[in-house]
Amino acid sequence: MDRATVDALLAGMIQSADHVSDLVLIEGKTPLVESHGRLQEFPIDTPGSALTSQIVEAMADYIIDGNERLLSMYAGSGSCDTSYEVPGIARFRVNIYRHNAGRALVMRKFPSSIPTLEGLALPGIFREILKERNGIILVTGATGSGKTTTLAAMLNQINQTEPIHIVTLEDPIEFIYPPATAAISQRELGRDFESFAQGLRVALRQAPKAILIGEIRDRETMEIAMTASETGHIVFSTLHTINAGQTINRILGFFSRDEEEQVRYRLADTVRYIVSQRLVASTSGKRLLATEVIGSSLRTRESIRYGESEGKTFHEIIEAGSTLGWHSFDQTLLKAYRENLVTEETALFYCTDRNRMRRDIDLLLKIKGDAEQNAGSGLKMTSSKSTDTATSVEKPRTTVIQPRLSKTPVATAPN
Repeated sequence: MDRATVDALLAGMIQSADHVSDLVLIEGKTPLVESHGRLQEFPIDTPGSALTSQIVEAMADYIIDGNERLLSMYAGSGSCDTSYEVPGIARFRVNIYRHNAGRALVMRKFPSSIPTLEGLALPGIFREILKERNGIILVTGATGSGKTTTLAAMLNQINQTEPIHIVTLEDPIEFIYPPATAAISQRELGRDFESFAQGLRVALRQAPKAILIGEIRDRETMEIAMTASETGHIVFSTLHTINAGQTINRILGFFSRDEEEQVRYRLADTVRYIVSQRLVASTSGKRLLATEVIGSSLRTRESIRYGESEGKTFHEIIEAGSTLGWHSFDQTLLKAYRENLVTEETALFYCTDRNRMRRDIDLLLKIKGDAEQNAGSGLKMTSSKSTDTATSVEKPRTTVIQPRLSKTPVATAPN
């Protein structure tokens, strides 16, 4: 298979739908395009429009292109990651993996332009996050929740405003930052360094003020990240966790039980913010970014050091810190529901505390129903005027408001 054939197929898939995020190529299936979180087929000229093993194998071989590191990774783990570009169309992060004795590919499309805080409509707290000069900032979420995009917007803001050296360690490089106020050195796993731990260790000798680690995957990388943050660097990275509590537990899981107390103290001193995010279905048919943010405070540090307890859960700490801009998923979803951006079902499905969300939605529906009733009832106004005959001085006019009852029923919340 040659480049013209591969590029023609990928270009056709990308241009077949709006807001394409992923391409899925599996033997025996029609090529699949993910748009707004849903897969749709892209028919090709084969029997049943299905991909044959020969086509998938040929595409995988072409993209790997004999790279020894990728071949070794695939042979050892059953999958490998690389990047690919269709000039003028799109760049992709490619995962090639073993599937039913054959191969399959999933290609994540990189956005064509570098995202901004404004373009992603990120809350104002993100600008506060970028004021930190040392410590660790973690962006967490499931695969495909937009962690890399959020980090790119944050890094782009620093690039535009801060005269500092930034070193990125990525797998693979997704966004190419143009020269701006900052100096950015972008390094790719497998091409420029062998492992995140090794790349991070070397990065400390490259005079950076900010370091981006594509993902913290093991104990060694986490250890060096904490060391970097303790020595005056600001470290940005991601973890595949869904909230603050799970993030701390995942990090502790990198270490032995004997080390837990020391690691808790180090995390309490170095973690500045944990941002968790989810992409949820919106009423527009697109996907909406829902975020949860917790920062460092006395209560946060105590919960990291000694663990969560009654009255000191991360969820409670987040909601108590709303004046600081911290917010929970439930607060984000309730606000989106109030603004008709998500449905009731979506808010209930993605929330943390379903009973509380149910109660809050019922209250909103009651308030809305009361407001509609009052608006539909109308008001009848009459005035009376009396005069004191002894003095012939006119008394102040008084207004009497008499409600005219409406037959419109009050809206009630669904069971």
